[in-house]
Amino acid sequence: MALTPTVLTDGMLIINAQTISDHSNKIEVPVTVDVQEDTAFGAGWKARVGGLKDAMLNVSLFNDFTAAQLDSIMWPLLGTVVTFEVRPTSAARSATNPAYTGSILIAQWTPITGSVGQLVQLDMSFPTSGAVLRQTT
Repeated sequence: MALTPTVLTDGMLIINAQTISDHSNKIEVPVTVDVQEDTAFGAGWKARVGGLKDAMLNVSLFNDFTAAQLDSIMWPLLGTVVTFEVRPTSAARSATNPAYTGSILIAQWTPITGSVGQLVQLDMSFPTSGAVLRQTT
């Protein structure tokens, strides 16, 4: 089987039904499983099983304070659970362009960060709430 690497140039980022890909240059959805040890007496090696799953939505965003842009979209969401969707490209969901969807808690918002002469670029992490799904349709 031939390797078909993906270069992210057209990633899709949707938060609370608002497409904000044009304000982002990084999307990441790390998914983890809690490790539970179930080693019994007499075992010579530790045994483990997977426990609860967890995920985050990590993004880098360029903030925009103009009307109906990123800051005015995200600010009212602080403290709420909203939906998200990310895809490798903006094309429709498919077997080769899966969507990862779920809900996130907007637990933080850093509207301003940076130094003189720098872009206001935000590195944000939002914890998921519930299952993250991989969808191809």
